[in-house]
Amino acid sequence: LRQFLFVVTFTTFLLCCVDYDVLFANRPLNHSQAGTDRAKVTLPDAVLPAPHCLCPVRIRASGWIIFLLVMAAVFWLYRLVKVLCSVLGYWEIRSFYIKALNIPSDALCNQSWQEVQARLMALQRRQQLCVHKKELTELDIHHRILRFQNYTVAMVNKSLLPIRFHLPLLGTVVFLTQGLQYNLELLLFRGPGALFQNAWSLRPQCKRAGARRELAQRLARDMVLLGVANLLLCPCVLLWQLLYAFFSYAEGIKREPGSLGARRWSLYGRHYLRHFNELSHELRARLSRGYKPATNYMNSFSSPLLAVLAKNVGFFAGSILAVLIALTVYDEDVLTVQHILTALTLLGLVGHLSFTSCRSFIPDEHTVWCPEQLLQRVLAHVHYMPDHWQGNASRAETRSEMAQLFQYKAVFILEELLSPIITPLILIFALPPRALDIIDFFRNFTVEVVGVGDICSFAQLDVRSHGNPQWLSAGHTEASAYRQAEDGKTELSLMRFAITHPRWQPPRPSELFLSHLKEQVQRDAGTAPPARHLLSEGPLATSLLS
Repeated sequence: LRQFLFVVTFTTFLLCCVDYDVLFANRPLNHSQAGTDRAKVTLPDAVLPAPHCLCPVRIRASGWIIFLLVMAAVFWLYRLVKVLCSVLGYWEIRSFYIKALNIPSDALCNQSWQEVQARLMALQRRQQLCVHKKELTELDIHHRILRFQNYTVAMVNKSLLPIRFHLPLLGTVVFLTQGLQYNLELLLFRGPGALFQNAWSLRPQCKRAGARRELAQRLARDMVLLGVANLLLCPCVLLWQLLYAFFSYAEGIKREPGSLGARRWSLYGRHYLRHFNELSHELRARLSRGYKPATNYMNSFSSPLLAVLAKNVGFFAGSILAVLIALTVYDEDVLTVQHILTALTLLGLVGHLSFTSCRSFIPDEHTVWCPEQLLQRVLAHVHYMPDHWQGNASRAETRSEMAQLFQYKAVFILEELLSPIITPLILIFALPPRALDIIDFFRNFTVEVVGVGDICSFAQLDVRSHGNPQWLSAGHTEASAYRQAEDGKTELSLMRFAITHPRWQPPRPSELFLSHLKEQVQRDAGTAPPARHLLSEGPLATSLLS
């Protein structure tokens, strides 16, 4: 809230309270002080007096400034109400932890999630917080926390969302930003006309097959209307995105120009790589462990042409900067030449940016990369990759698909800046044709669990209903190609959840799968190399330790 208020106030000050003709010396400034000869203009000289700056006539003359200020005020008040509601909710959570779970605030930082969850389950047995069930399982708790996230992970897994575009020169592009995700949550989960009527229940008509086409038409209409609303608000949102990005990243880029060349897990990548029933802090920890291996894999691809160009750009920029610095050291009167300070500053900034940015294109001549081994190290932590990546780690197609999951920070910033323009177009033109598929997805993959509400059936971790035949023995799954999870997500999610919660009792088919898996692991361990080789650095050891 303070940052938003500062950005709006400071921008208004720059637009209304600065005399740029005086600041840029386009108009001579008359100094009335006797006996003084001031040749230079100071900053106070370029700032208009408060009565003239805040003059109502001056402000009314710029109607678009008034409009933007009104929109900013409405948005700020909306955010203020949300913050106050969040504070009340957080206060209730704090009271629940202190009084019900007996966890004081100063001890919370030393508590693991498993300990908090155990206390919650014990409290349910004593006081029956959930009146429909005598006991809550670990899976029930995760279903309530991650209800909407599990639906989103399942839709990404089934390639229902996000939209993929085939663009010339760029190939296949996956576009998913925070703004687009917010609009999708409004349409599906949290909006007034969303498919969920509250935080735990899907609308009854969404469960009836006879109403699917009517619901799809209404959902497509809501998508178009929401897209039109986004289109009308596009100028305001785009202006805010530009201002906020400038104020947020300018200082960081100045301090560390190479930060734009760093990578981060994309929003699409976080959904694609997330297990069912995986909490946010668990996902962050797992992807953080895979950050360095993923960076090494992406850096293993180098272009000789880009390396040559990078070396020359850094050489030219550094040479010009060195000459200017040498001239300045030789005779400080060089600084009095008009625009020499501007040129020195810009060249220094460009040289620094060029050197830091181009350095990422220049490979280490003493390093020998093995893409297959590097990709296996990535897989040891992220757990998912398409089948066609196996044996093709050195291909450019594999790298480009990996770049969709692990993108440059500069690409992330660019996507967020373009989001106010592209999101309305996606909502109006690209999403409505998928409305019927989305309705069918929620009808076919929603189950009602007593004491929990409506949840995504994939999150039940039932390999018989959603298992992949490539991961299971014959007869262990009844799932058709439509109902099975892709890339073994059901099986991998089941393994992770069972390891994290050893006391949890899985469904009978899932329990058989886990027992067969343990037997296979024990047989493999019998033929494994000695411990001193196993603990050496490698994909197998990394996978086991993760």
